[in-house]
Amino acid sequence: MRTDARRHHDPEVRGFASDNYAGTHPEILAALALADGGHQVSYGEDDYTAHLQFVMRSHFGPHAQAFPVFNGTGSNVVALQALTDRWGAVICAESAHINVDECGAPERVGGLKLLTVPTEDGKLTPELIDRQAWGWDDEHRAMPQVVSIAQNTELGTVYTVDEIRAICDHAHERGMKVHLDGARIANAAASLDVPMRAFTNAAGVDILSFGGTKNGMLFGEAVVVLDPDAVGAMRHLRKLSMQLASKMRFISVQLEALLARDLWLRNARHANTMAQRLADGVRAVDGVKILHPVQANAVFARLPHEVSERLQKRYRFYFWDEAAGDVRWMCSFDTTEEDVDGFLTALKEEMGR
Repeated sequence: MRTDARRHHDPEVRGFASDNYAGTHPEILAALALADGGHQVSYGEDDYTAHLQFVMRSHFGPHAQAFPVFNGTGSNVVALQALTDRWGAVICAESAHINVDECGAPERVGGLKLLTVPTEDGKLTPELIDRQAWGWDDEHRAMPQVVSIAQNTELGTVYTVDEIRAICDHAHERGMKVHLDGARIANAAASLDVPMRAFTNAAGVDILSFGGTKNGMLFGEAVVVLDPDAVGAMRHLRKLSMQLASKMRFISVQLEALLARDLWLRNARHANTMAQRLADGVRAVDGVKILHPVQANAVFARLPHEVSERLQKRYRFYFWDEAAGDVRWMCSFDTTEEDVDGFLTALKEEMGR
């Protein structure tokens, strides 16, 4: 039996299941090698994490404070805990990642109550928030303290700057804070063609879960505190939540490589462009319906269940609602035009069978 390291996969195989399936961008790998060698102080006291603060402030304003963490769920749980009391609740869309895809971590690990609201497109509005924004003096009900939105949403839609500003103003008027789940924040900024600050600190968001893994990083995300007056004890919360990396320089240097120049934007623009190419091709296939506006790097579609099952044997992707025949196709920074065109050819062939 071989015990040496060797390749266990075919690097030519591509799919549309998730942008997490993609590898690591070469510029990120180069940055990791740059940070290697020698000794650096552990647990975030290293030079790379210190420099990351300047990089983050160039994007999110002079008061931004970045706290690197291991993963997106950890980022969300830490950020939401930072804004809530033990009796606090978080208002979010019913389709939100924190509600659907985090195995109850905000509630079980963070001790939070999620107050969900059904939405047509994954986006909250002030009117929808008010369905759950009540009962602050009712001791029998978890107290609404935070509104959590995702940019872009789980359905691939993108909030406009004005929509987020309206949500922040509405929440703050009612004494609540605003958290933004930015697992795909770069894709949203690329779609809107605005700086990330335009719909975060400038719009009134208090704390941000910044995503890097879906945009070319090997691992790691960050909690970015945008309003220091709204948040306390972040260092303790991160450790308590098992999100404090001992060799933090290897997360920080990836975030620096992504953000110091334009790699974050290049990667996101490319993924979005590939999704638009895919959507344009899908619209020409009879019997396939696109379900939501394609505004970032996701395409949601409905097609016959048996077609999807055959197609999945050729390309990996997930059902979104299997009973309805709904699927999700994701593009990433390394999706090529040939990948998209090959998938469209396969889709047409399976629809014609």
